[in-house]
Order: sequence, then structure tokens, then C-alpha cells
Amino acid sequence: MVAPLATADNALHDEIRALAKKRNAVILAHNYQRPEVQDVADYVGDSLGLSREAARTGADVIVVCGVHFMAETAAILSPSKTVLLPDLAAGCSLASTVDADQLRAWKSEHPSAVVVSYVNTSAEVKAESDYCCTSGNAVEIVNSVPADQEILFLPDMFLGAHVRRITGRANMHVWMGECHVHAGIDPENIRLQRSLHPGAEFLIHPECGCATSVVEAVSAGDVDPEGVHILSTEGMMQRPGNSSASEFIIATEIGILHRLKRNYPGKTFYAANERASCAYMKVTTLAKVAESLEQMHHRITVPEAIAKRAKLAIDRMVSIGGATPSTPPAPGVDPGE
Repeated sequence: MVAPLATADNALHDEIRALAKKRNAVILAHNYQRPEVQDVADYVGDSLGLSREAARTGADVIVVCGVHFMAETAAILSPSKTVLLPDLAAGCSLASTVDADQLRAWKSEHPSAVVVSYVNTSAEVKAESDYCCTSGNAVEIVNSVPADQEILFLPDMFLGAHVRRITGRANMHVWMGECHVHAGIDPENIRLQRSLHPGAEFLIHPECGCATSVVEAVSAGDVDPEGVHILSTEGMMQRPGNSSASEFIIATEIGILHRLKRNYPGKTFYAANERASCAYMKVTTLAKVAESLEQMHHRITVPEAIAKRAKLAIDRMVSIGGATPSTPPAPGVDPGE
């Protein structure tokens, strides 16, 4: 059962809702945000969901309770809106593993390759990419690229390994980056939790450091595949509603447990690792959301030249996911040309 908001949180919640109405603002929160921040948001979801909400909102102001690259994405998709990030310290360890100069150097080694960048990247990296993706549509996007076309996938090596395994793409090169939180969830955590909760389903995010080893262990027969599901965060949100299981072990950042418990109060959820908490996600507090709306800071903007190029890759990400993928353009070619 999800605990009710404390009195102080209730007061801030009311203040934020009043400020949002005054500013004609929409509040978007990622699954990994603090529970009280999720509770005040108009929408809670993964990076793809936040992108879609930012693209279609009629609000004048978009408050992104997430990390910096998410606010950049919102600014690119809604350039006429005011995009606010409550705390500029909300960075991303995965996004910082690659910059635009590094990507340009990698592309020069593979000049004919299509570049697929995970959404956890800076606007400058997105501008150098042909596609963005999330964990929810990475497989679909890679499958949309002709089989004989070389692919550069970045920056998450665990998600990349998972996508390469599922798609069978031998010509897919993967950047060796990782999220420090997901990398910290290892097979030892999984073995412990499965021994403690033998009847629980095991839901794992493909970013996790344990994903590759777990899949390999399942393939080798070393891990019982019963109840093991590799899912995007939104896939994790849907699975308990489609499963007869009453218990679930969740291998991703622990912030998602709040939404799971709220959506499925009759089911029980365990963190694969209780310490899998992203400090960058947790810097956003209710007080900072209220201050951001009151003072209209910190505004996130992206230079027009970068935004125009990055939007091509983001638009392809937003359009693919549950729909039939279209044939990708050649690298660097505007599909409108």
C-alpha cells in the first residue's frame, strides 16, 4: 500500500497545482522520480511517454521532473513552449558517457552506418544521430533498418547487447557506456531475491548490468526461465495487470516501485537491489518544483541549428513504437528532402 502524503507535502502539492493552473503549465514526471513528485504530476511515464506528452501538450509551460536530456527533448519538440527543469543538477551518468565529438569520430570509422542513439543522450549527440530510441522501441527501430545496413548503437552497452541478441544483427556496433545505477544491479542481487521470493516473477530492464548475464544464463540452462521477463519500464507497468502472479521482483531504478504499488495495490513488489537509486533523478523535490513554477526557472533551450537536426531523430523515435516502422532514410538525409 502506498503511504499518504505528509501534511507538508500536501500543502506543497496544493501550491504547485495552483501555480500550474496560473502558469498554464503541465508537469511531466519520469518513473524514477520521488513518489511525492510523481503524485503531483499530470503525467508519469518513461522517456518516450514524456516526449509524446511534450509534443502534444497545449500548455504554455512544460515542467520536466526528470533529467537534463529529457528537458532538452521537450524543448526540441515544443520550441514555442517554456520548458523548465526544477534543478540544473539533474544530469545523467549514461548520457555523459558519449559526446558529439566522440560520436563524430566513431561515425568517421563507419561512414555508411545508421546511428541509433538511446534517448539518454544530449541534444548535440541526437543531432548527430539518424534515430533516437527508448528501451521500449529500440528493437523495432533496429528492425526497421535494412538487414545489410551497418548500425552504430549508443551509448548503453547492456541495452545494445540485448537489442543485438533479439534482432540477430551481426553488423551492429555498440558503444561501451552504462548507467551507474543499472550497472549496479548484478546477478548476485537476482539470485538472492529469487531465493527469498521463489514464487515471484522477475521483471528486468534491459539497461541493467545483470540483463546480459541473466539472458545468457537462461540460454545455458543455468537460470530457470520461468517468470523471467525483460521489459521496458512501461512494459513493467503493464505486466502485473496481465499476470496471475501476486509478487514481482523489479530490476530497475527503485522509483518505479511507487507507481507499481499505486497501480496494483493488491500485488507485492520487491526491488532487485534497494540501493538502485539514481541521485540525479532524486534531486528534484516538491519544493524545487514549486520554486521553478513561481520563479519560472530554470529554462532549458536548445540552439536552433542543433534542435532542427536532433528533431529528425526524435521524431522517428516518437513515431515508431507499436506501429509498422517505415524504411529509414540514408544517414544524414532529411526525410523531407
